[in-house]
Amino acid sequence: MTIEYDVAIVGLGAMGSAAAAFLAARGARVLGIETHFPAHALSSSHGDSRLIRLGYFEDPSYVPLLQRAYQNWRAWEAALRTDLLFVAGVLQIGKADSKIVSGTEASCKLHGLPYERLDKTETERRFPAFKLDEGEVAVLDPQGGYLKPEAAVMGALKIAAAHGAELHFGERVTALEPDARGVSIVSSTARYRARKIIVATGAWVADLVPALRPYAMPIRQVVAWYQPQDGFVAQVGRMPCFLRDEGNGGSYFGFPALGADGVKIGRHAHFMEPIDPEKPNPPVNEKDRALLDDFAVRRLLGVASHRVRETTCRYTMLPSEDFLIDFLPGHDNVVISSACSGHGFKFMSVVGEILADLALIGETQLPRSLFSFHRHFGA
Repeated sequence: MTIEYDVAIVGLGAMGSAAAAFLAARGARVLGIETHFPAHALSSSHGDSRLIRLGYFEDPSYVPLLQRAYQNWRAWEAALRTDLLFVAGVLQIGKADSKIVSGTEASCKLHGLPYERLDKTETERRFPAFKLDEGEVAVLDPQGGYLKPEAAVMGALKIAAAHGAELHFGERVTALEPDARGVSIVSSTARYRARKIIVATGAWVADLVPALRPYAMPIRQVVAWYQPQDGFVAQVGRMPCFLRDEGNGGSYFGFPALGADGVKIGRHAHFMEPIDPEKPNPPVNEKDRALLDDFAVRRLLGVASHRVRETTCRYTMLPSEDFLIDFLPGHDNVVISSACSGHGFKFMSVVGEILADLALIGETQLPRSLFSFHRHFGA
């Protein structure tokens, strides 16, 4: 006899695990299926730290979602009795008219968020980890900071399991068969039925949603950790997390010394190098190291002095770099959560709530107009 679940979730990374937590907590009968293991190294949900910030330069429309995400992160922390979100400040550096600086200020002004604009002299006095060029400024988001991604994913799965979710690992879904009553899910070991399904498979999304193949591009991301010469100025509280606009050189992100490996830095989207998600991530090479070493020498001299390790992860990019969170066109029992384009992890705790709303009631009161199929593809 086939057991019918209220909602099945394919992919238990950041967004899938969060959806499982919200759905199970609401009393839904939940099945979660993951090909690998929690917070695995082929996902986009590992590497010790992820930025979170309220003054969102990408688009002010994201700010209400971030405000809700902060509430949800704190609720999870209370439920799990552990820390997930750490307020350390985020410093956005660049020319005054750069997207990172001007966009951050615009979001803060529109939503009444606290921020400080600092000139070169004041930035270097207060935060000696950073060296600014003439004409550059910095905007400090005092409520920004960082998340612990592995702990967040494991915590969401713990909440889901505590509320009765059935979680399968090491099992790959090979086909979805939606019909008028629900969805049949075919995996490497079994067949299941669910009234609704959420597809949150990250770099593998096009395998189950072929319509996304021309658009959702998995790329390789590289980050590296550096030991500081001056460990004092690299400490949390003295060095905030940061974003830096390098003009034609792209944008970089980084963190103070959160652990023994030191200061972590990376360039957003790195070289935009497409990868095959079925293969292991290509190893870090000398070109990767040279890019990050050059930034460390030019911008973080003294606090990113000696590279000690590096690693790769994956982004899944859409052309607009906005998220996709919507019903699959023509199938109101299939919800897609995909392509967070390298800036989505901070939204994990609110995207899970949105996905639970869509799967259980078909709509949400949380804003998601940026994330529809129609907006992305005219579908």
